[in-house]
Amino acid sequence: VQLVESGGGMAHPGESLRLSCTASGFTHDYYVITWFRQAPGRDKEGVSCIKSSDDSTYIARDVKDRFTTFRDNAKNTVYLEMNNLKPDDTATYYCGAEDYGPTSYPPDQSCNYFKFDYWGQGIQVTVSA
Repeated sequence: VQLVESGGGMAHPGESLRLSCTASGFTHDYYVITWFRQAPGRDKEGVSCIKSSDDSTYIARDVKDRFTTFRDNAKNTVYLEMNNLKPDDTATYYCGAEDYGPTSYPPDQSCNYFKFDYWGQGIQVTVSA
């Protein structure tokens, strides 16, 4: 499985950025794609995830009112739309993924409880005035 991130860069507070994660090489029926981020001196934290089986999503509480995630199945791409960016959003953002069969997890398992085996190289987001 390969994950390629794009769309990072610099933004001013209040602006928006959209990150993309394009996946290839899945071998199972379903997948989950997540975004984590890590700021200097801080632990990696989960930001969002989405399940291909039902398009259910999870957004971390700290960014729930500003970030959304959605996918374009035809492009095998998952997006993280980040609005009203704040300096605290400055971090390296990582796309992660897990593909799985129909019996690997309970159908209603939230995507933030999956184990992610595949990761992209990371992409920098810097929010500064």
